[in-house]
Amino acid sequence: MSDFKVIIGDPETGKTYKKDFDEKSEEVRRALLGLRIGDTFDGELIGFDKYKFQITGGSDTEGFPMHPSVQGTSRRKILSRRGIGFRLKKKGLRLRKSVRGNTVSEAISALNVKIVEKGPDPIEKFL
Repeated sequence: MSDFKVIIGDPETGKTYKKDFDEKSEEVRRALLGLRIGDTFDGELIGFDKYKFQITGGSDTEGFPMHPSVQGTSRRKILSRRGIGFRLKKKGLRLRKSVRGNTVSEAISALNVKIVEKGPDPIEKFL
């Protein structure tokens, strides 16, 4: 498997932090399997004591983004007017785009999360 990274957004400060996990820490990826966009999880799963995180998105190994309206883990083509994975170039334009489902799977290489509940220690201590 390839490396797995978690991008952590702090809504209070607007800063983002990146935590990399190598092949040796596959238990982190396995602990997050099956969670969906919008689900919250305990920060101890990724090494942040007394923190809580909410999944906001992610991308797979080929760079296709996770889309909240696509159920499951597979990659699908959707007809999109705007939103995730699409940049509007002309007014009224619709394109068929490939996106990944809203569930965390083995194919996810980057997971975007935001802090829901902070712990007593600053986040820089864990990075």
